[in-house]
Amino acid sequence: MTEDLDFSQFIARIKGKTNIDLSQYKEAQMKRRLTTLRMKNGFSTFEQYYAAIEQNKTLLNEFLDRMTINVSEFWRNPTRWEVLRSRFLPEMLAANARVKIWSAACSTGEEPYTLAMILSELNAQGKASLLATDLDNGVLEKAREGSYLERSLRDVPAECRTKYFQPSEGAYLVSDTLKKMVQFKQGNLLHDPFDKGFDLIVCRNVMIYFTEEAKHGLYHKFAGALKPGGILFVGSTEQIFSPSQYGFETADTFFYRKV
Repeated sequence: MTEDLDFSQFIARIKGKTNIDLSQYKEAQMKRRLTTLRMKNGFSTFEQYYAAIEQNKTLLNEFLDRMTINVSEFWRNPTRWEVLRSRFLPEMLAANARVKIWSAACSTGEEPYTLAMILSELNAQGKASLLATDLDNGVLEKAREGSYLERSLRDVPAECRTKYFQPSEGAYLVSDTLKKMVQFKQGNLLHDPFDKGFDLIVCRNVMIYFTEEAKHGLYHKFAGALKPGGILFVGSTEQIFSPSQYGFETADTFFYRKV
């Protein structure tokens, strides 16, 4: 079996088993990451590696953790979060009795907890619903646990750090106040239908791993999930060119409003 066929059959089998479509990720990056993982576990082909995954849940979980990209920090790119805090969220809270927010591909929870902090600082805890989804159940468990190393907190404003985190055994525990504000749930961006009627969708630093075709489909799905006037907030390397093709207009740098 050729190397390309070996990998393509692995992709097809993984899709059948997990509904994760690796063909919608940039192939060179994904193949490199998974080849390293396969070789680390001592398998010379993806056929052997898949057979082992079928028998060993630890290998499956390790695979899921590796192919989902779990790099996150609180208040990542702080100036963009400040725009959300000072402009867009106050606008939404003024216009709606309840604001519906989704943190998509939330990883280990830093992003939705940042949203929860901002809402709390705006005295809007009871005026918003905050859904956070990720493909990987392992990272969702870490998010629910809410324990973080200090490096994840480096951009958190000092007053928020004091108010919402408790030092514990070399780590920092997020407060129960914030935990109660976030509903964590498993979700597959590339496969699952999206809920509707969101005022704000935050999806940052994950689109860069998808093919252009996958991104194109996701932007249409995000537009369909937002209310007219709703905002999509993306990462600092994920500027949308020609946002009008998806029914968006640029509202600010890395913020797109549904027309």
